[in-house]
Amino acid sequence: MADADPRQQVLNRLRRARGQLNAVIDMVEQERSCKDIVTQLAAVSKALDRAGFKIISTNLQECIARDGEPDENGVTVDELEKLFLSLA
Repeated sequence: MADADPRQQVLNRLRRARGQLNAVIDMVEQERSCKDIVTQLAAVSKALDRAGFKIISTNLQECIARDGEPDENGVTVDELEKLFLSLA
């Protein structure tokens, strides 16, 4: 996956999280054990966090390549740092 487009990597992670979330919903509907549900829910959370970190990482790399200048949307390094910390 390291050679794939960063956008595609994020989409793959989000699709995986969506599938995991669907599984959590099914588990709740089926009244599965608390342990099983929470374990699956933790996997969803981790997948979403990884997608968020990948988005921030990619944008930081692009920002560094622009010598710290904001992107076309005006996002600065400081804003990316705040976004990173919101996920940490």
